[in-house]
Amino acid sequence: MAPQLYTDETPAEVKNAKGLHLITMSTPNGQAVQIMLEELKDVYGTEWTTTLINIMTNDQKKDWFLRLDPNGRIPVLVDNTANPPFAVMETSAEMLYLLKFADKKDVFGFKDELERSQCLQWTFFWHGSGAPYQGQVNHFTRAAPEKIEYAINRFKNETLRVFGVLEIQLSGKYGDEPREYLAGNGKGKYSVADIKTWPWVRNWERSGFSKEQIDEFPHLLKWIDRISERPAVQRGIGEAYDLKK
Repeated sequence: MAPQLYTDETPAEVKNAKGLHLITMSTPNGQAVQIMLEELKDVYGTEWTTTLINIMTNDQKKDWFLRLDPNGRIPVLVDNTANPPFAVMETSAEMLYLLKFADKKDVFGFKDELERSQCLQWTFFWHGSGAPYQGQVNHFTRAAPEKIEYAINRFKNETLRVFGVLEIQLSGKYGDEPREYLAGNGKGKYSVADIKTWPWVRNWERSGFSKEQIDEFPHLLKWIDRISERPAVQRGIGEAYDLKK
């Protein structure tokens, strides 16, 4: 028996939504799915509705939310075209769900199986080896009740290391030429791997890294600027997703 996703406690805008519905806050993880949807809108006219919640007040820990994502993390994507409605948790899984069901031409994915594998590899690399480290930098430098130098230094060093991995890929160090994007043959193609990674990496300064440190990754900096120029990217991190005060 399928779990009951909606109860009396579920906000009306969530349980009465039609089609795709995104529950989010404009954090790096939230922005990845926000950008993906905005990109799909530009290509296919994809439509969805959005509920903004405040994770600082633990909205994501309430029972109605945990029915959609037992892990209590944003974002959550609900597909109300499915019967019963189908909830998707975890940013990367949500992006791959959209790639499967909303990107029929693989504009943000790949038809070639080896390129598709490469895209998955870089998506999972950031999901497992990038975001957790940079997230811990943010926590221990800004949110922790006490400054623990060991923790700050460890996670900063690991984040710089994974920035270096991205730099190796984008520089073409072990290939024939520099790349524009993380996955795909030749110079690569803009894909879910880039969309997943960019919202985190672009916040290097907010994470406490110096210009001197980030200048060690010139191809990564060019990649940040290249993606930031996309209109859908700017909308995906824009004021439409800001919590109203």
